[in-house]
Amino acid sequence: MARTNASMRRVRLLAGVTGLAVASTGVAYAADISETGGANRHDGDQTAEIAAQVKFGKAKNVILFIGDGMGDSEITVARNYLVGASGQLEGIDSLPLTGQYTTYALHKGDDPLTTGDDTGKPDYVTDSAASGTGWSTGTKTYNGAISVGLDGTTAHQTLLEWAKTQGLKTGDITTAEVQDATPAVQLSHVADRGCYTPVGQTVTVDGKSQKKDTAKCPGQKSIEEQILDTRADVVMGGGKGWFDAVAANGRSVLQNAQDAGFQVPTTKAEMTAVTKADQSAPVLGLFASGNMQTRYKATPATADGYAKPAAECQTNDTAPDGTSVTWPGTQPTLADMTSKAIGLLDNDKGFFLQVEGASIDKQDHAANACGQIGETKDLDEAVKVGMDFAKTHGDTLVIVTADHAHTSQIINAEDITGGSSVPLAGTYNLLTHDGTVETVAYGTAQLGGSQQHTGTQLRIAGFGPGAANAVGLSDQTDVFDTIKDALSGVGLDPAPSAGTTTKTVTVTKEVAPARLTSAVDSKVRTLAKQIRKAKGDRKAKLKAQLRAYRAVQRQLH
Repeated sequence: MARTNASMRRVRLLAGVTGLAVASTGVAYAADISETGGANRHDGDQTAEIAAQVKFGKAKNVILFIGDGMGDSEITVARNYLVGASGQLEGIDSLPLTGQYTTYALHKGDDPLTTGDDTGKPDYVTDSAASGTGWSTGTKTYNGAISVGLDGTTAHQTLLEWAKTQGLKTGDITTAEVQDATPAVQLSHVADRGCYTPVGQTVTVDGKSQKKDTAKCPGQKSIEEQILDTRADVVMGGGKGWFDAVAANGRSVLQNAQDAGFQVPTTKAEMTAVTKADQSAPVLGLFASGNMQTRYKATPATADGYAKPAAECQTNDTAPDGTSVTWPGTQPTLADMTSKAIGLLDNDKGFFLQVEGASIDKQDHAANACGQIGETKDLDEAVKVGMDFAKTHGDTLVIVTADHAHTSQIINAEDITGGSSVPLAGTYNLLTHDGTVETVAYGTAQLGGSQQHTGTQLRIAGFGPGAANAVGLSDQTDVFDTIKDALSGVGLDPAPSAGTTTKTVTVTKEVAPARLTSAVDSKVRTLAKQIRKAKGDRKAKLKAQLRAYRAVQRQLH
């Protein structure tokens, strides 16, 4: 899809170095966060580091990480618990260029709550289907739609489908059912996200008889049948029970997959044994009947949770079907799947991979603080796998973001005095890494109900070629263009040559005052001295800073 004035937009985005938001590679050195500067995350001026993180040129590979329901609040809840308020999540917080993006959907028809026709106007709170359609196709649509337009029938080409036409290998992995909305937006086109199976089929999933057929998608194949047709090189997650549905040829969809040459590992051991994934033998990993098991035991919020002692999260020992299984059991973790997918997809031509941490959302719906934290941790570990690969493959773009915001909020339990001050759906007290209480509240549905999505903008972060497009305020649909442009090399800003005077992040002799050159030289000397005395992680971080400053130093001299 062509973009109007794309080059002009990117120039504006790159202009003005001080406007870029960057995650510091520094650490807080003061021992006491109550001291002045003790809670600082930055170790001095970040300008040179920002400049070094803006990468020009084409990307060979793209890894898109999606935390379903992972708003800023969910990230903060997890960070406080896992590493403390002044800590840093190893994966999610490590991407250097950050921004925010909007997520609204569109009204499919008239909203009776307003006067006039609302069709095609913003629906401020999106679901996973509409939001995923935004980044996978560059097109806004209605809630429930999977990569189709407002008419429910016009199919828009997805990033994964486009990548296949370019000769790239492709992958789509999730901790949810592979038929679920976020993985489905790359692999299928249906009017309703619930059209999992061929029409009229009832199957057993997690020990329960369930039906999600194509009754609401007349004339369209089911999501799982389209997964086979799209034939990505790697698809992994849950949802095996739904593949027992019988297709028009009288065979189950799973049998049709095997007949079509798909490898179908169902355990971590079987996944590990897979040695290749291509169009002759694609991988369809199905590791659970429904959604994959969550990391931590459920801790549902209660009406008086704010008054109870703060508690730590415990490893989950119950599978979704109610059987006794200690996580992860025979299932691979999201990090395991990410590592395996990258290994199978890495090739000379490049690849596109989407990775979803799905149950942050599902546990937020259930007002389950430990559940959503565990799923955020899973995604964080997967992002670290992706970043480790990208740091050794300079032609890889990594993007980390979410599909929509959610309910959980961090509140002060001391402010709850009873009566009307008690959150609507309850609270839960966590004992965090800092050794203090974090009270998480849920209030978008009544106690016991399904908590709702919220309509706020979300964090988007990037690393590698094209990551500068994450900076500032964008929309989910911009991600489609960022990824497609990065992989195709079309419409990209040229890398500035030495001596250029354009307003880009490259610092040159013509635009750099002497005091900046002197400051960078001084920083290089200081870092070199600090490295000689540092050890472990601190030494590695200082070396990363030194590389960044030396890159700018070379431009200045």
